[in-house]
Amino acid sequence: MKKIQYVSPSIGDLEIEYVNDAIRTGWGSKCYDYINRFEREFAEFHQVSHAHATSSCTGALHLGLAALGVGPGDEVILAETNWVATLSPIIHLGATPVLVDIDPSSWCIDPERIKEAITPKTKAVIATHIYGNLCDLDAISTICEEHGLYLIEDAAEAFGAKYKGRLAGSIGVFSVFSFHGTKTMTTGEGGMFLTNNNDLYELVCTLNNHGRTKYQTKQFWPDMIGYKFKMSNIQAALGLAQLHRSHELIERKQLTFKTYRSLLGSSFQMNQDLDDHIKPSYWMPTIIVESSTQKELIIKKLVEHNIDARTFFWPLSLIFPRIYSHSSKHAQSSADRGINLPSPYDISVADIELIVELIKNGNKSWPK
Repeated sequence: MKKIQYVSPSIGDLEIEYVNDAIRTGWGSKCYDYINRFEREFAEFHQVSHAHATSSCTGALHLGLAALGVGPGDEVILAETNWVATLSPIIHLGATPVLVDIDPSSWCIDPERIKEAITPKTKAVIATHIYGNLCDLDAISTICEEHGLYLIEDAAEAFGAKYKGRLAGSIGVFSVFSFHGTKTMTTGEGGMFLTNNNDLYELVCTLNNHGRTKYQTKQFWPDMIGYKFKMSNIQAALGLAQLHRSHELIERKQLTFKTYRSLLGSSFQMNQDLDDHIKPSYWMPTIIVESSTQKELIIKKLVEHNIDARTFFWPLSLIFPRIYSHSSKHAQSSADRGINLPSPYDISVADIELIVELIKNGNKSWPK
């Protein structure tokens, strides 16, 4: 029996054509050609002024926070339900992460919990669009405006999602995207910083060039201490091809989710049961079952049939108990009972039918 991966990319002739061209010709004076095109077209796709390609989404977030001046004495609010990549740049910069609980219907940061966590030290709020769901951006934007806080969108998992007609990543002071091999579009590893703020963009570009501004005429003369989270031209060629196929990739994710939803019925909460004005990216179909025991039983059954399945993200305060958390009730409950379902691009309806059958059998075998 073939293995059903939890995710896998879609790589076709266009990707091979662009990458081969970058390998053959993308050197010397052309070493930034695909990077420049990828950045320009990614910004245009999102109707945002500026994009800056990076080696990872984590690196993009680190650069953006550094450019905002986040550092010692500052607090940054984020959701308990997150991968560590959203947390680590805050700590590396010497700031203090403040964890708050999630909205159990969307699994994204709860605006009411943000209000409770704000102090005179709070500088920013990171809104992570978990699994392709979208945060309540209107409510969070209002809170940030009232308190003079920066709203940052962590859109690592939300490429193609829309909030009231606007693409995820086009609303915060800046946003970040991931192009890891598991994501809707990929460069293997990689990320993107996106913003409408000219000054912020220029500073991010400077920081990511070892602190050397574009106006510096002296050779090998940095203007400040910076970083190097750069994307290669070859990776950008792959990313550009993926961007040119983005509608196809997004539609495939939508179809996979709808097939799961249709076959599972209303027996399970799924992560895209949201308001009409939100159009998720359907990156990672996820269900909530009745108990942690049932969750482990279902995962075990899937693995026995050579099917990958991922557990829901654990609350960050459970992993790092020294980090202050206001509450993790819903984050903990979702982690205890949540399962990410396989959604590789080559998954078939028959594959999904098998997965759903195993899930339903697992559901029946656990006594009510």
